[in-house]
This record gives sequence, structure tokens and C-alpha cells, in this order.
Amino acid sequence: MKQLIRFDWAIKKLLRNKANFDILEGFLSELLKKDLKIKQILESESNKEQKDDKFNRVDLLVELNKKELVIIEIQNTRELDYFQRMLYGTAKVLTEHIDTGQKYSVLKKVISVNIVYFDLGQGDDYIYHGKTNFIGVHQKDQLELSEAQKRSLNLKSIDAIYPEYYVIKVNQFDNVAKDTLDEWIYFLKKAEIKPHFKAKGLLKAKETLDVMKLSEKEQKAYRGFLETLRDDDSYAETIQADLELSIRENTLELARRSILAGLSDEIIAQITQLSIDEIQELRTTAAQN
Repeated sequence: MKQLIRFDWAIKKLLRNKANFDILEGFLSELLKKDLKIKQILESESNKEQKDDKFNRVDLLVELNKKELVIIEIQNTRELDYFQRMLYGTAKVLTEHIDTGQKYSVLKKVISVNIVYFDLGQGDDYIYHGKTNFIGVHQKDQLELSEAQKRSLNLKSIDAIYPEYYVIKVNQFDNVAKDTLDEWIYFLKKAEIKPHFKAKGLLKAKETLDVMKLSEKEQKAYRGFLETLRDDDSYAETIQADLELSIRENTLELARRSILAGLSDEIIAQITQLSIDEIQELRTTAAQN
């Protein structure tokens, strides 16, 4: 199987080219469940390449038509405030695309697509979709647009106005492609496209994103990108291991103090979540000292 370029590097270096729009169109069509065409890639303050991004942050702003903008963001390293960053990203795009004095009705629909390679939040799924609806506090009914608003705004529902969010937790995918969207998730995770995959855009991706088609200079840059990712993963694993060790040491110290305070093994186990055998071993060590 040929070695393919990772999607996050491709989206930063290759997929901004209009000749390759059909790859992005395929991915977005599968995710949003509708056939679509990209009008253009827009530049904004939020998607300019920064010298200090360390290849972790990839942000692309896509205009689908006069009414829809899509942010595609890929994040490799953990960020505890990533949900707030998603909110900030949509807010920034909205404010960048309305001029002073314009009516609010000209605001475009913003769709935020977030591809993350870390465990964001808590949840068992690997694809999450969020949108805004208003539910009655007393009647539990859903607030709808009036008929006049539907005609004036050319919209069917309130949630069509507000930003919409997709979160793809790539590492949580089980590598079993059950549908065409899963085929894309498989590619996002493994940088591989199986011969029988038929999702929109993947055939072109398989042809275009061949590492061997890169120039020598591009291949060197790509190898550097992969090395940076490995270094970041190693650093993150080291931090996690240090944290777990620190928690373990603090737990053992708490158990020792509890033993000195005369607490029973059962109570110490409830406080520290250590096993009775571990606590008795600590007692033996304390008695010997």
C-alpha cells in the first residue's frame, strides 16, 4: 500500500490549490451529508500560518456559497480549553465577515469542523454534532421562525442561523469503516485508503496525496513535520507519566499519614482507592522503620 500524506499536512500545503478542491469537497460532502462545491478558500486572521504553531494547528476557512462558511481545524496536541477555542473561532469569523452598518441578516452560516487527535471531553462516540435550538422552559416546545422570517431570511429553522459544530475524535475510532464517512475517518487516522473504499474524494486523495509525488524539498519538509509530531507525542506521554507518578506518590503519602493517624485499612482504602494488600504492605514498611 502506497504511503500517503497525512491530511493535516496536506490541508496546510496542498489542498488550498483549486485543482484539489474535490478532495475537500468529498470530505465535507460525506460529513455534512449533502453534495457541495467549494467556492474559494478565504484568508482570515485565524487561518494565517504562524511561525510558532509547531505544525499542530491547522485552520482552513472555506466558502461554500454566499451563505455558508466552513472552518476546518485540526489539532494534534491536547488543549483543555479547546471548546472555548471552537467558540472563539466561529465568533471571529462572524465578525470578520460583516461590515459596520450592515444588517445582521447578512451574517453567514458558520460550520466549525474540528478534527482532534486527543481525547477531548468525555464521551464514547468519535463523531459529535452540535447546533443551537431554543426549548421552552415551561411548555418544552421548540422556538421556531415565523412565516414572515422564513420568507425574509430564506431559512426554514432557527438552528440554520447559528454556528454548527462537528467534533471528530480520530483516536477514538475503532478502525472499522461501517460507512463512507468512516472511510474518511480511517484515512484521517491511518493515512491509508483501502482499495474498496468508495467515499467521495478518497479516490482523488489516493492519487494526489502520494508521498512519492512530492518534490525532494517537500519530502524533507514532510519528514520534519512527522518528526515534530513524534517529538510532541513523546513529550505529552512524558508529561502524562510524570503526572500519574506524582498522583501515585501523593496517594501513598496520604495512606501513610492515615496509618499513623490510626485509621483502619477499610477506611484508608475508601479514601485512597488503594487495595487492602497495598495498605497492609505500607503498614509493614512503617513498622520496620
